[in-house]
Amino acid sequence: MTSSATSRPTSAGAPEHSAARTPAPAHRGATLPRLVASEWVKLTSLRSTLWVAVVTVAVAFAFTFLAANASSGDPGFDPTRSLPDGVGLSQLGTLVLGVLAGTADFRTGAFRSTFTAAPRRVLVLVARTVATTGVAVVVALLTLAATVLGVLPAAQSRDMSLDLTTGSTPQVLLGSGLLLVGMALLGLGLGSLLRRTVPAMVTALALVFVLPVGISLGGDLSTSPTEMTAEVETGPTGLDPVSTVLAFLPGDAAFRMTTTSEDGGVDGAPDLGPWGGGLVFAGWILLPLTAAGIRLRTRDVT
Repeated sequence: MTSSATSRPTSAGAPEHSAARTPAPAHRGATLPRLVASEWVKLTSLRSTLWVAVVTVAVAFAFTFLAANASSGDPGFDPTRSLPDGVGLSQLGTLVLGVLAGTADFRTGAFRSTFTAAPRRVLVLVARTVATTGVAVVVALLTLAATVLGVLPAAQSRDMSLDLTTGSTPQVLLGSGLLLVGMALLGLGLGSLLRRTVPAMVTALALVFVLPVGISLGGDLSTSPTEMTAEVETGPTGLDPVSTVLAFLPGDAAFRMTTTSEDGGVDGAPDLGPWGGGLVFAGWILLPLTAAGIRLRTRDVT
């Protein structure tokens, strides 16, 4: 006598209870939100990230404090005019932060496991860009807060109130924040492209800080002493070639975002203004990031 518990064959010849098995969930792979979360954890867990952020904020406070106190005795002293002074050197911190974010995986060898888990390499770069932007925004906000605290003693010594919501102050603060975040992304692009910390760091520092000084010195050396005391010599378009080149370098273009339309431009250079400077700076950011993406797609990761 056959037991009633015996499974009856199905039309496919398999036991009936096998058809009721729950199928295994499909593997969704590495999605952008997951990659962003992973890159965020990796970046914020680096000890260098914390130290760079602390030094950046401290430098911003110190330089703004010194600049505001040095100019507090001027008859037309405006404390808000000293806010961008601390950003000038603090941009070095976010630039270094971006370079370290771009080279971290290649420095530690973690890129092998990263690209094994996420074969779509460009998606990893996009996620790293998003995570770096988030960290840079946090550092930029803390840096701007430090600059505000830095000008308070000078303003209080003159019995002046510090209004951050009127005039051109909001634009200056926004431009300063965008400069800091943009420098981090420029460093990220160079680090992701070159994949080595020292070459990427040297390239970033040379591009932003050293190259403008070298071009300026070269222009001065090529000018005779009599011409140096005269007005800026301009070409047919009314522009000085050296000043024009400097205006389109990333450092000068980014600094234009911290100015207002009333500030005007440099003699002999095109007046890009805050928006024009921002667009030029954005082009410099996209250039190494795009090149890094192309290298990831077309060449082996080494």
